[in-house]
Amino acid sequence: MATDNHSFEDALNRLEEIVESLEDDPPSLGEALDTYEEGVELANECLSRLNDAEQRVSELSISDD
Repeated sequence: MATDNHSFEDALNRLEEIVESLEDDPPSLGEALDTYEEGVELANECLSRLNDAEQRVSELSISDD
């Protein structure tokens, strides 16, 4: 699943849905692996966006000094 189109909030919400679905209603092994893979992609996307935001904040803080 391509995750490039998600906002951070959408990606995080989908990740929460994935966690709940895996905890509440365990799917078959194949479905679980596909869902887990989607979750990993979303988690990586969220982490990347957070790192980008942290970098921007750092750059803004440096330029204010």
